[in-house]
Amino acid sequence: MTDSRPDPDALLDELKREELDAQRGRLKIFFGACAGVGKTYAMLAAARAKRQDGAAVLVGVVETHGRKETQEQLADLEVLPPRQIAYKGHELAEFDLDAALERRPQLILMDEFAHSNAPGSRHPKRWQDVEELLAAGIDVYTTLNVQHLESLNDVVGQITGIVVRETLPDHVFDRADEVALVDLPPDELLGRLAAGKVYLPQQAERAVKNFFRKGNLLALRELALRRTADRVDAQMRAYRADQAINPVWHARERLLVCVGSSAGIDKLIRSAKRLAASLDADWIAVYVETPQQRKLSEDQRARVLKGLKLAQELGAETTVLGGSELAPTLLAYARSRNVSKLVLGKSARGGWSRLWRRPLADELSRRSSDVDLFVVAHEQEDASANAAAKTGGSLLFEDQDSPRSRFGYLAAFVACLLTTALAGLLIPHVALANDIMIYLLVVVLVSVRYGRGPGMLASLLSVASFDFFFVPPHMSFAVSDTQYLMTFVVMLLVASIISQLTARLRFEANISTYRERRTRALYDLGRELAGALTAAQIVDTAVSRLEPLFAAKVSLFLPNSGDELRSAGEGRGDADIGVAQWVYDHQQPAGLGTNTLPANAALYVPLRAPMRNRGVIALLPEVTDQAFLPEQQRLLETCAAQIALALERVHYVEVAQDAIVAMESERLRNSVLSVVSHDLRTPLTTMAGLSERLCSSNMDDGQRAEIAAAIQDEALRMNKLVTNLLDMARLQSGVKLNKEWQMLDEVVGSALRAAERGLRGRELTLELAPDLPVLEYDAVLLERVLVNLLENAGKYTPPGSHITLAARREGAEVVVSVSDDGPGLPPNMEERAFDKFSRGAAESSTPGVGLGLAICRSIVEIHGGRISARNRSPHGAEFRFSLPAGQAPALPEERPEPRA
Repeated sequence: MTDSRPDPDALLDELKREELDAQRGRLKIFFGACAGVGKTYAMLAAARAKRQDGAAVLVGVVETHGRKETQEQLADLEVLPPRQIAYKGHELAEFDLDAALERRPQLILMDEFAHSNAPGSRHPKRWQDVEELLAAGIDVYTTLNVQHLESLNDVVGQITGIVVRETLPDHVFDRADEVALVDLPPDELLGRLAAGKVYLPQQAERAVKNFFRKGNLLALRELALRRTADRVDAQMRAYRADQAINPVWHARERLLVCVGSSAGIDKLIRSAKRLAASLDADWIAVYVETPQQRKLSEDQRARVLKGLKLAQELGAETTVLGGSELAPTLLAYARSRNVSKLVLGKSARGGWSRLWRRPLADELSRRSSDVDLFVVAHEQEDASANAAAKTGGSLLFEDQDSPRSRFGYLAAFVACLLTTALAGLLIPHVALANDIMIYLLVVVLVSVRYGRGPGMLASLLSVASFDFFFVPPHMSFAVSDTQYLMTFVVMLLVASIISQLTARLRFEANISTYRERRTRALYDLGRELAGALTAAQIVDTAVSRLEPLFAAKVSLFLPNSGDELRSAGEGRGDADIGVAQWVYDHQQPAGLGTNTLPANAALYVPLRAPMRNRGVIALLPEVTDQAFLPEQQRLLETCAAQIALALERVHYVEVAQDAIVAMESERLRNSVLSVVSHDLRTPLTTMAGLSERLCSSNMDDGQRAEIAAAIQDEALRMNKLVTNLLDMARLQSGVKLNKEWQMLDEVVGSALRAAERGLRGRELTLELAPDLPVLEYDAVLLERVLVNLLENAGKYTPPGSHITLAARREGAEVVVSVSDDGPGLPPNMEERAFDKFSRGAAESSTPGVGLGLAICRSIVEIHGGRISARNRSPHGAEFRFSLPAGQAPALPEERPEPRA
């Protein structure tokens, strides 16, 4: 019996997923074949119904395209004003994401889900805006055409001859909570187009001749219907799995063909393909490996792989399963995939084997009544092939038991011999029934260690040894008491059953180990790729993890800026960069086992990421059979997808860093230009005007002295600005401190004299603690800090303000502060005040380039201190910095002068 209980891990994952979904908004997509079918109209009608139920509805983006019916539906709905973005001399109206998040409506309408936002928007795509809205708990209604799905983009381009540039990743569509199909027959759509209900008359005439041909509309309609049906089918299978529903629901035809290792596989697969085509159904090709089918010859292995590859080329999904019994494993998989019809070859088993083993078709008919069976006749296989099938290996995983099994027969013989000797020593003390238990124990141990064959041999040897040595008459196989015949039969049956069960458990343990190794490899690969910060680290991780996993030499090729591939890292195989370039350009696998360049020794797989192809991975397998198993191919595709995602993540991190550097460079450039055009140009213009007036002859000496003083003030101001620029450049390039142990009072006095001009009209108070220690500092640089802080206080306070310069010791530091009772710092300016070119709110009327405080921070930090700013209560600002007190060196003792 198969266990139909739900997986506890799956239930836990489902609970976590439901918890996350409960916090997200719900996404509903109105899906159609093309423009004009009424998606926007249906979305607006649904939104109006929600509003009547009391929901707060906001229109984020809706394109009416001048359609009267759509405009009427939009008339009484609240519309969010768009955000204007300047681009190449034009004003573009785009969705205002920040305003929508601030409003937080219950439902927002976002037309044209695959739309590309204008440059300068937060996200390049509208679906990314929708993702942020959903994360904020806002429900979203949106519209989408089938040609905008990424997976169908090339198909639509081939049908219509028009390549759609705006696409949407399929996983975004699949994650939608609800998809409403808006369908319209082609004739009716063409009628609406002719009536001017879709486009203007001139546009409609061009559309009918190009995209809106009837054949195109029929094909697009079929694609939309199929894509919607696929989504509904996936939802139904997920529901059946969540509810542990075992019976098959015949909602959609799906075929499963059971591939064996006998002759006639090609005929079986082609028959299944024809049946699937006639039913217009999906189909799956499955090979099930059981302990009885574990030993395959090389011909049989090649036959199975060839059959699976043929099925894959004909459009089937292929997989390899492992199970202890064929029929239950096959039915369990069929029910999990909601398979309605099962196709298998006619059983070649005949003769005596039918007495103890049913044909597969009969076994499936007995076990299931909800799956239709189709039996296909096949070619007869000769006896030599059947005999060869007994000497081979496993197709599902690498068989490592053959050498051990061959040695196991000898081990079984030796174990029975030793057991007989032990039983002979115990026979005077125990009954014969206890000796039988010892033999059974040996059979179990041999079966666990060496498998079915040695276990069966141990069973026969145990019965024979027990009869020959311990059953009267001794040293003979004759039996005097008939009751021992029953003992022999039961002993042989029990030993055989034990060996069979033990071999089955070993087989299932091997399968579990194989799957655990694959899962562990994927986990390790994903964990290391998530921590990789550069493309080189990703390449090293991929090579080191994939080589042992696929038993192959691995090489990676990454593109340069011109989309030309180059080898990444040290190539470990004979990979051809020309083939890799073809794979990169066409985004299709090539090389060994494919239809393109199959004679090549390596297999080339593109690294496809959501946004673009990120490179090519090449594998040179040591064992080619293992490389073409469906499970290995899916594992390779999964690994390639993870590597591609990691490369894309690193690429966009670098792009973001470059963008930040470019933005910062642009900001600094604009700041420097502002300094040159305003703060330097203004005093130069003033000086030029004053000097021109000074040259005038009709002035007295008093006026000339006044103008000369004004020129001097402007010159000093300009000199200070240039000095600040040069000092900042010098500090950033590195400066060597000239530290000396000295009192703080000395530098305070010189700073007050230097800042005297900037403090005119302000009242200054000194509060220097009497216990200030001797500090080690550069007097010139520290004077510059005090001067800048004092002049900054004088610049941003009105005349008559009070400024306080204080210094005191706090623990192992000396804290110096400059405070005032002026208007204080602007909001959120406490940290930004020390940034380069950062100025206060009254920037236009207050001179300066915004470097004074930045210079102060640089000087204080190279002295090992800290600087900060804060607003005082009720008003005013305070700037304070700290310097380490340190331990001053001891002064040398003065020696008395010798007497004359």
